[in-house]
Amino acid sequence: MKNYKEFTKSIIGSYAGIFFVDKYFVGIFLLILSFINPNVGISGLLCVVSSYIFAKFLGMQEQFLSSGFYTYNPLLVGLSIGYLFKFNLLTLFLVSISGVVTFLITFGLATILYQYLRLPALSLPFVIVSCVVYLASSQYSNLFVNGFYPQTPLFSWINQLPLWFSGFTRSLGAIVFLPNIISGFVILVAILFVSRILFFLALSGYLAGSLTVAAFTGSFAQAFSNINSFNFILIAMALGGVFLIPNIKSYAISMTAVITSSVFLYAIEKIWYQYGVPVFTLPFNAVSMMFLYVLGLLNFPLITKYYRGTPEKTLDHYLTYNNRFQGTYRTLFLPFSGEWSVWQGINGKWTHKGAWMYAVDFVITDENGDTYSENEKITDNYYCFRKPVLSPVRGRVIKIVNDIDDNPIGTINKDNNWGNLILIYDERGFYVLMCHLLKGSVKVQEGDWVERGKVLALCGNSGYSPQPHLHVHTQLANNIGAPTVPFSFVQYIDADNNYHSNDIPKENEKLTPVFTDKIMDFKMSFLLDEEIEFEVEKNGSKLKNIQLSVKMDSNGEFYFKGENSRLYFTKWEGTFYINRIEGKLDQELKSLFLALPRVPLGYKQGIKWEDCLPTHLVLKGVKKDIMLLKSYFRPSDCIIKGMYKFTSEDEITGFIDSYDIKTYVKLHETKGFSTLAVESKKTKIILRRCENG
Repeated sequence: MKNYKEFTKSIIGSYAGIFFVDKYFVGIFLLILSFINPNVGISGLLCVVSSYIFAKFLGMQEQFLSSGFYTYNPLLVGLSIGYLFKFNLLTLFLVSISGVVTFLITFGLATILYQYLRLPALSLPFVIVSCVVYLASSQYSNLFVNGFYPQTPLFSWINQLPLWFSGFTRSLGAIVFLPNIISGFVILVAILFVSRILFFLALSGYLAGSLTVAAFTGSFAQAFSNINSFNFILIAMALGGVFLIPNIKSYAISMTAVITSSVFLYAIEKIWYQYGVPVFTLPFNAVSMMFLYVLGLLNFPLITKYYRGTPEKTLDHYLTYNNRFQGTYRTLFLPFSGEWSVWQGINGKWTHKGAWMYAVDFVITDENGDTYSENEKITDNYYCFRKPVLSPVRGRVIKIVNDIDDNPIGTINKDNNWGNLILIYDERGFYVLMCHLLKGSVKVQEGDWVERGKVLALCGNSGYSPQPHLHVHTQLANNIGAPTVPFSFVQYIDADNNYHSNDIPKENEKLTPVFTDKIMDFKMSFLLDEEIEFEVEKNGSKLKNIQLSVKMDSNGEFYFKGENSRLYFTKWEGTFYINRIEGKLDQELKSLFLALPRVPLGYKQGIKWEDCLPTHLVLKGVKKDIMLLKSYFRPSDCIIKGMYKFTSEDEITGFIDSYDIKTYVKLHETKGFSTLAVESKKTKIILRRCENG
C-alpha cells in the first residue's frame, strides 16, 4: 500500500509540476484533461510511468521521485509523442524508450547544471528528447500522423471570443499539447484557483510578449495566433513567482525576460521549422536560464532558496523568515555585563565607513545620556573605563597588543589606530577584534582558548579613541585592520525590556545581556522519539487526546509530529524557536506555533518580545488570499506580529496584533509546557498535559 501511494504521488506530481505547483488535485485534474486527446493522454501517462519504473530499478530513493521533479520532463515527452504519432504497439515501445532516455538526461543534466552553474534543468531534457524524436520521425513514416490533430471548435460561439483571449487560452492549453480554447480555459481556471499570483503572471506575461511581437510585426492577428506564445507564459510564471521571490522587482525582471524572449522565439522558429520541428519550450529554457545565471552571479537577494509549492506560500515563508530572523550566522554574545549603550553603530557617522562599516562601539551612559560623571576631562570619570571586557565567542586568541598608553580625554593616537586589542578566531570561520583596551589589562595570552563570558581585559582609551569605549567587529582575515564583515548579537534586552534573540543594535540603544538559565534550557530540550500526551479541548468541550512525538527528518531537523503536519523547531544561541509548519494544518500544532513561536532560555522580570507569524496561521480563505496578493506589491504592510511576555517565571502570555488572538502558556516543571491556550473571537483551543505525559 505504501509503495502504491508513493508511486501515485510521484506520477500525479509530474503533472502538477508542469505548472510549478505541488497541489495533488491539480495533477489529477491535468491527468484527466490530457485524455481529451486519448493519444496524448495515454502516451504521457505511459512515458512518465516507464521513467518512474526505470528510476526505481536503478535504485533512486522515493524521496527524490515523490515531487515529480525527475519525471515531469518524461511526461512532457510522452505528451509530445502522443500529439505527433498514431497510437499502436510501436508507439508504445517508442514512448517507453523515450521515458527512459528522458529520465537519464534529466538526472544527468540537472546534476551538471546545478553543480557548475547553479541552474535548474527546467524542461530542457524534454526539448532535447522531443527534438530527437521529431527529427527521427521522418524515418518512421508508418507512425507519423497526418496533421497535428487539428482542433475543431466544439461551440460556434468560440469564434466570437476576443482574439487575445482565444490566443491566450490556446497557448495555455498548448503547454500540455492541448492547444484549444476549452482546454486552455479550464487550465486557466485551475491556475486561478491554486494561485492568484501565477494567474496574474501568466496573463500579463502572455500580453507583454504578444504585444511586443505585434509591435515588431505590425499584426495583432499574427501575434495572438501563435500558440508558441506559451513560452511567454512559462517565463513569466517561472521568473516572477517560482525561481524568484514574488515581488515588484521580480515581476519587472520577468516582464523584461518575456519581452526579450520574443526575439528568441521567432529566431528559433525560423531555424527549427526548416526541419519540421516545433520550438517547444526552448525559448523559455534559454531566456530563463540566462536571467537566472546572471542574477546568481550578482547574488540577487530575491532568488528563491526553497520553493514551497506555490508563489503565495513561498512569499509568505520568505517575508516571515526575513522578519523573524534579522540577524546573521556570525553571532556574538555581548562582550560585557550590565547595561551598556551603542555609541557608534554599523555604518556609523564617524569611523565606521567603507571597508570598516561593520563595527559597533559601546559605552556606558547614565539617565541623561552622558558617558561620564562630573568633570569630563578626567578619564576615570567615564562609566565604562576599567570595566571588564568579556569574550563574545568561544575560540582561540590569535593576537594581543597590551602596551599602548591610554589617551588623555579629547586626544587620539593616529600611529596606533586600534590601540590595545585582542583578536580571537572563531572556528565558525571568522575573527573577532576588540580594541581600545586599557594598557596592561589583557588577561589572556596568544594561543589561549577562551569560552564565551571569560574576562579578557578592561575597557580603556587607547588608539584612535577620544574617550573610553569598546570597539567590536568581525573580519575574515587574521591581520589587524582587515575589512569587516556583517555580524549580529544574540540574547540581549533593550531599555524597554524587549528581548532580542539575534539582532543588530541601533545607535544610542541601551543593551543588557541575558544569560541562559540551565533549568529553562532543559525544559525546552526535546529528545528524539520522546512522546508527550495532551488532552485537547475546544470551546469548553473535550475534543480528543493527542501524542506529540519528536522526530528527525532526512536533513537532521527536529520536528513535532502531529496527525497531518510537522512542526519544526530548534534551540539555538539561547533561544527556542519554532521554525515552520508543513503539511495539512493540525489545530494543535498550529496553536503551539501561535503561542510559542520563540522562547528566551533566560528569565528576567518583565522581559517581552515580538515575533512575526506566517499569514496562513492567522488568516483563512479570501482574507488570506487578499493579504498574500497584497504582499506581492507592499510586503511591509502585510506583516503579522505577535507580542509575548513572561508574566512569571513559568507563564507566558501573548497577543497577536490586530487579530484579537490571545495566547497563554504554562511551562511544565520539568519538560515543555503543561497548559497551552489560544483564544480568538470564535474559537478557544486548550492543550492540557496528561498526568502520564
